[in-house]
Amino acid sequence: MPTRTTSPPRVAVLADSDTRWKWGASTAHRIQPDACPDGYLLRGRATPTVRQLDEVGARADTLREIRGVDFLGLMKDTARYDVVVLACVGGAVQAMLHGLARAWDGAARRPVVVTGYVGVVYEKLADGLLLRHGADLVLANSRHDADRFRAVYEGVGADGGSVVECALPFLGGAPYAPAADGRPYTVVFAAQPSVPDRREDRTYLLRRAAGHARRNPGREVLIKLRSKPGEHTTHIEEHPYQKLAARLPGGLPPNCRLVYGNMGDVLDRTDLLVAVSSTAALESLHRGVPTAVLTDLGIREALGNHHFLGSGCLASWDELDAGHRPEPDPDWLARQGVAPQGATRQGTYASAFDAARARVTALRAADRLPPLSPYYTPRTAPGYLPGILARYGLGPTGEPLPGQAAEPAAATGLRRLARDTVRDAARGAYRHGVQRVAPAIRRWGQL
Repeated sequence: MPTRTTSPPRVAVLADSDTRWKWGASTAHRIQPDACPDGYLLRGRATPTVRQLDEVGARADTLREIRGVDFLGLMKDTARYDVVVLACVGGAVQAMLHGLARAWDGAARRPVVVTGYVGVVYEKLADGLLLRHGADLVLANSRHDADRFRAVYEGVGADGGSVVECALPFLGGAPYAPAADGRPYTVVFAAQPSVPDRREDRTYLLRRAAGHARRNPGREVLIKLRSKPGEHTTHIEEHPYQKLAARLPGGLPPNCRLVYGNMGDVLDRTDLLVAVSSTAALESLHRGVPTAVLTDLGIREALGNHHFLGSGCLASWDELDAGHRPEPDPDWLARQGVAPQGATRQGTYASAFDAARARVTALRAADRLPPLSPYYTPRTAPGYLPGILARYGLGPTGEPLPGQAAEPAAATGLRRLARDTVRDAARGAYRHGVQRVAPAIRRWGQL
């Protein structure tokens, strides 16, 4: 009979946005290579659309949208999965940890719980980390992050042993090769939904990208967008570049255009990646693509480009227009979990997940795992934790709140259509409020 560790692992991934699904599914494949995960998309503001899921490219055996309380209901069957990957915002992770702790109370066996961050951690370090405390593994994408994560946990007297160093799970692709065979030199500006957040700053960056295209008519300048108007990603986008481009004086030149698609496919034809602080910069650096992190709007924590101090990649559009090409610092790359160029590049990157795989294997083989024990409890954070749990339909001890009854496993076609229509209308109203009403109110308040 197959044992717990010799049978193919069963993995569940709970994600709440397109990029977190990409991270969660990729992480599942890195730490359990034989697994084909079941995907669960947490219903909410940023639940990805079919187009966004196709663009991300991460695959699963099954994929369904679900409420947090219903996910917890499924997890009561502790034999259903061997590993659960929580690829969500910190508050959702905290809520699921408390809900799972309650669901598995007294169980002889339970799945191994893994969580982490989708990319560069440049803000809310303590807040986000403490909301993730309690998982069996908290994955750090680099040695730099692992040291910071342990320092936060140990600084509050919490166990830092759950922190495991690895790397971003979706790095890869062919090493950079300069443009050849008639392909135009291609500059890609990797846009971010919320950085910068001011319309004036976003218009400035768009104008500079268009200006670079006009100065270099033989080049192709691509503005890589994360979402279409009305779609949401991990962060709210109040001023979509599509709308700003339509209002740009003179419009975009013929050799400058907006593009969508999988970031890896775009990097296959990129000769210079330009970003404010996007995780795409790390994907680009891993491949050896020349990469510039913009300083035009300052080097500020609010922008996240302070993360790239010491990288050698900081540059302005003026410098790029003059022909400057940043040279990354090898030591900085190594600290950030980005494999250096050379013969051992892919081997070095692949081994980055060895420790996480070994930890998961050891935990799966254990006769009994200790109960999940988050740092935040009704005793340590009585004014903070209840609000977080309530946001996901849970009471102070992780139990579903009244009125949070489980949904039927299979709704009829008519009920499903009605439910989806109402939900889509609600999302549309929310997005209209975020993208139109809220900015107008802020403008009125400044008068």
